[in-house]
This record gives sequence, structure tokens and C-alpha cells, in this order.
Amino acid sequence: MTIGNGNGDDAIVIYHNPACGTSRGALALLRERGIEPRIIEYLHATPDRATLAALAAASGVGVRGIVRAKEALFTELGLDGAGDDTLLDAMLAHPILINRPIVRTPLGVRLCRPSDTVLDLLPPG
Repeated sequence: MTIGNGNGDDAIVIYHNPACGTSRGALALLRERGIEPRIIEYLHATPDRATLAALAAASGVGVRGIVRAKEALFTELGLDGAGDDTLLDAMLAHPILINRPIVRTPLGVRLCRPSDTVLDLLPPG
């Protein structure tokens, strides 16, 4: 599944939090390979529900896989046993709950933890 902007966008996109070392590391790896991705600082430009759900599905880890369960707010909100709809609602209301970085390339979507996982989304060479 390709997650684009509906206009055939095949740009590399990183849903990025500049305060996160893993996110900074993935971005640095892309740049070291001469790639300047479209950077979406999701804390300020949160993806809409459909995009977030599509990213979760395309990543292969599902909604629970892209929620940041280590965040104190996750526990405070009692999200441990929550279903996908509740988790999506929580991530939209509190973007800090979105795990990072999520990277989309023409080869797929992945939560890039650890940072070097981003290399799996790049063509060989």
C-alpha cells in the first residue's frame, strides 16, 4: 500500500520529532545517502485519522505498533487494553503518543526503531 498525497507523490516522508534521538538518527541516515525527505513534525502537523490508520496498516505493525506505550500519558489515559479506535483517538488528541520516526518511501512504510531500519526502505545501491 502506498501512502501518498493522492497526487502520485512518491517522495520520501519522515514523521519526525526533532527532540527524539532515534528520529534524528533516521533523518541523518537519509541525508548521508543524499536524500532530503519531506519532514513532517507530527507534534505540530498531526496526520489526520485516515492517514494515521493507513500508516499503521502499511507499516505491518498496526495501530498498537505505532503508539508510544512508554510515554507516561499512555498509562495515565489507561490505554493498555484499548482498541484501535481508542488508540487512534488518543494519538490524534495527544500526538506525543505517536511513536517515531515513521518513514514512507516508494518501497513501503516502517516505524524506524532502531534508526538504521530506515535503510530497509531504500533501494539498493
